[in-house]
Amino acid sequence: MLHLSTHCAYYLYTGHADMRNGFDGLSGLVRSKMYLDPLSSSVYIFMNRRRTHVKLLFWEGDGF
Repeated sequence: MLHLSTHCAYYLYTGHADMRNGFDGLSGLVRSKMYLDPLSSSVYIFMNRRRTHVKLLFWEGDGF
């Protein structure tokens, strides 16, 4: 279960993300478009084009 806290940094991807993307696709967006490390202790927020769906990407040390 994902536990969100104020100790994490939260980054919103301002483009639109394809919600069919899994962990690999979203972590690729973090590396190539946001120039950040998806394996950090940060939470990355993605939304679709119409802003009706949201996905969060968070590395917990042993997996996303």
